[in-house]
Amino acid sequence: VQLQASGGGLVQAGGSLRLSCAASGRIFTTYDWAWFRQAPGKERDFVAGKYSGGLTSYADSVKGRFTISRDNAKNTVYLQMNSLKPEDTAVYYCALRRYPDDTWHQSGMDYWGKGTQVTVSS
Repeated sequence: VQLQASGGGLVQAGGSLRLSCAASGRIFTTYDWAWFRQAPGKERDFVAGKYSGGLTSYADSVKGRFTISRDNAKNTVYLQMNSLKPEDTAVYYCALRRYPDDTWHQSGMDYWGKGTQVTVSS
């Protein structure tokens, strides 16, 4: 399984971006998807998760601004990011896990994309 993230870039504060992550290989609809991000000098943090059943989970810092969605037919997950802030600047990683869990930790994810840079200017 390989994940390819795209859609990052430079945007002004208040702007929007949509990230995409396409998976290739043997993907099952029972897998959960997630986005994490890592700012310079900081740890990689959970941003948003999409359970196979459709439920979503978000970090408090992005609730109401970010939306995660998935297209099973395309094996693709998206992250719509609105009202971006400078503190959203980070490398964003998509990830996939084979087995469900109530929490979202990077150690529980089985596959990772290489990341896409998002920079929000003030």
